[in-house]
Amino acid sequence: MSAAHILVVDDESDIRGLLTEILTEEGYEVDAAANASEARAARASRVPDLVLLDIWMPDVDGITLLREWSSQGGESCPVVMMSGHGTVETAVEATRLGAFDFVEKPLSLAKLLRTVERALDAGRRRRGGRLTVPPLMVPVGKSSVMRQLRTELAQLAHSPRVLFIGESGSGREAFARYLHDAGPDASRPVVTLVASTVSESDPAELLLGTEAGGTVKPGVLEQAAGGTLFISEIDDLPASAQRILLGVLETQRITRVGGTDPVAFHARVLASAQPGIEQRAADGTFRRDLLAQLNTLIFRVPPLREYAEDVPELLRYYVDRLVDAEGLRFRKFSVAAQNRLRNYPWPGNIREMHNLVHRQLLRGGAEEIELEEVERELAVRTPQEEPLVKQDLLALPLREAREHFERTYLQQQLLLCNGKVGQLAKRVGMERTHLYRKLRSLGVEFRNIADD
Repeated sequence: MSAAHILVVDDESDIRGLLTEILTEEGYEVDAAANASEARAARASRVPDLVLLDIWMPDVDGITLLREWSSQGGESCPVVMMSGHGTVETAVEATRLGAFDFVEKPLSLAKLLRTVERALDAGRRRRGGRLTVPPLMVPVGKSSVMRQLRTELAQLAHSPRVLFIGESGSGREAFARYLHDAGPDASRPVVTLVASTVSESDPAELLLGTEAGGTVKPGVLEQAAGGTLFISEIDDLPASAQRILLGVLETQRITRVGGTDPVAFHARVLASAQPGIEQRAADGTFRRDLLAQLNTLIFRVPPLREYAEDVPELLRYYVDRLVDAEGLRFRKFSVAAQNRLRNYPWPGNIREMHNLVHRQLLRGGAEEIELEEVERELAVRTPQEEPLVKQDLLALPLREAREHFERTYLQQQLLLCNGKVGQLAKRVGMERTHLYRKLRSLGVEFRNIADD
């Protein structure tokens, strides 16, 4: 996929230089114009994928230039207006003339990049006659981990089957949806199947659909035909459902329950799984042949703690996103608060960060979120347990020491699994019924952890 071409129009050389540098670093191809005359020439030479247009310029203002382009018709592209002292009337006029969005100076980097992504996404859909779908986020961050992820995502854009392996909350579904939107079938539906909701006793109707008396009710697989099927936590899929899915993937055919004529199945199949699914396939707790069908390409989604240097930028991104989406009052994290969160292990990964930022904005307060607020938040989220192994254990009888270790170990693992005992069973390698008995015998309140 070639880099998008962006035209920056602003009479301030500092702004032009800054935007050119930032957007180039993000992988875009950028041209700059200092006035309306240069902007007309640049656009006549090559229609860009997006224009960032300053409103107040000395020769011809941005609104006038936008009106001129709107009246000309022909090939168009999204335009985002920029202004250091805009008014409601100006924003309304820009929107009436077809501007995609309106951003104020001084520019918030995270908001600007997100607006650019949304505008480019809208432009692609408009040219391709695609249906409107929510804009999707390319992974935010400048760490080597994020740069590598962006490279891998670009390489997988047209892959028909990808397995996303990563911890809960790490953003696997977001990456899968981004791949769908970047691929050739972006106008087609994305159908999500949460594996844990599939019944062990009778999954056929849900997956394959039904056909009776001339009435057809498509199943989940048929609904995804021509588009993308995303299977969330596929390692939670019951054995009976695994068998049905394998048959469909091998034959590329669906036969509805009660029907006789098979229906062709052609869909992109993306799935997420917890780390260790390969071992579970080797142990026989997940079908090895189904895994072979799905893991043609594996995309490993790292936990947030592996790219902690991007935490400050991610915090700013989520603040801007939530302020815009929910109309919350803007707040920013102090440097001390950012540093504390950069060193936090984030057991819930990106989802936990999103929720933390959301709570801070909902609570309100001073514009700057101080370290003390963050410490209070983390104290609630992370119980102050004793160290997992401590010298005092050596003074205990073996049975008591073992129980103390097991209790603390399972409590910490349960927090990492967001209170889900099913995930905990896989993580620690125990059968679920035995694990429930163990948790009760040790007095581990797994229901309270899940509720929190």
